Amino acid sequence: MRRRRHEIPAHAPRSAVVTGAARGIGEAIAAELVDRGYRVLVTDLDAQAARATAERIGAADGAGHDVTDPAGASTVADRARELAPLGAWVANAGVGFDGTLTELSEAHVRALVEVNLLGPVWGARAAVAAFREQAAAGVAHGGEIGVTVSLSALGPVPGLSVYAASKAGALSVVSGLASEVRREGIGVHAICPDGVDTALLRGMKPGGQAQALVRSGTLVTTEQAARGLVGMFGTRRVYRTIPAWRGAVLRLTALTPGPVLRLEPAMRAIGARKARSLRQ
Repeated sequence: MRRRRHEIPAHAPRSAVVTGAARGIGEAIAAELVDRGYRVLVTDLDAQAARATAERIGAADGAGHDVTDPAGASTVADRARELAPLGAWVANAGVGFDGTLTELSEAHVRALVEVNLLGPVWGARAAVAAFREQAAAGVAHGGEIGVTVSLSALGPVPGLSVYAASKAGALSVVSGLASEVRREGIGVHAICPDGVDTALLRGMKPGGQAQALVRSGTLVTTEQAARGLVGMFGTRRVYRTIPAWRGAVLRLTALTPGPVLRLEPAMRAIGARKARSLRQ
């Protein structure tokens, strides 16, 4: 039986916030939400780029937002509620500094944790507070929270150890929060895509361990990631991996890291060959 597409009816508008949405996966998610009837507030650290993207995709507005600022999340939620009752918050903003644990600078380690883990935490807290206020006032019931995570959250990824840890933490928050707020009609979901062809992936060290491992799998489009995440809205599904088979591989790696990680050099070689073919 085909599941009914989650859409917002014109007679009962809801707003949505998407962080890190000036480009890449965030822009695709914002466009998907616009297509489904949400009045979308596009946010990004680059306010000018956020406004330009909002205009390009037909979103309601664009604004600057630093996801590491807890108070800023509440301010953004209030701004979205001026458009319509808040219906969705998508924590998409992320950074992807690659390097081993000992190679990364202290600033990069802090940014990975503060943006990739604490960013979704502050956003979810602001969203839940808004959903509860709206429910108490009889304005609207429930809402949706989405988080862009990563396949790396499911198992060890050499060369991306801190990045993967920050994403694993975010996935753990999503899983716990989903249970905490389900009875209030609030859905919490995460998308865990394999490598996505974005500036984040292209910004990794060319020929480096992390980029080669990521490219050993299937590059996912931003549209696939967006549809995968928003497609869970209105359902009880907590997270989805894209593609599913890579999720199974990463879970196996987490269960038996020793034997499976012996395959890492071969996987890295596959990724390096794919990267070279793209440059040719």
